[in-house]
Amino acid sequence: MIVCSCNVLSDDDIRAAVAESDDAVRHAKQVYGCLGCSAECGRCARTIKTIIDEALGPCAQSCCAGCPHGHTAAANDEIAEPAQFALAAC
Repeated sequence: MIVCSCNVLSDDDIRAAVAESDDAVRHAKQVYGCLGCSAECGRCARTIKTIIDEALGPCAQSCCAGCPHGHTAAANDEIAEPAQFALAAC
């Protein structure tokens, strides 16, 4: 399925970028960088983020030293921090 019509990126392209990246890809901007393009209209960013979350879901829940995406416990803590901040701001 084509997710980004501006750059003609498919959901398979996005999953491959997440799987093949040496760093933990967590944002649409990082996917664009991995695929050698940039956001044009930005309407696909939310869908790309959903695909990233789905692709990392099992990996992020069971991260360990051997994780191929380079996740660590510290990386998981960084993700939790904004949610804690958002709750504190309410």
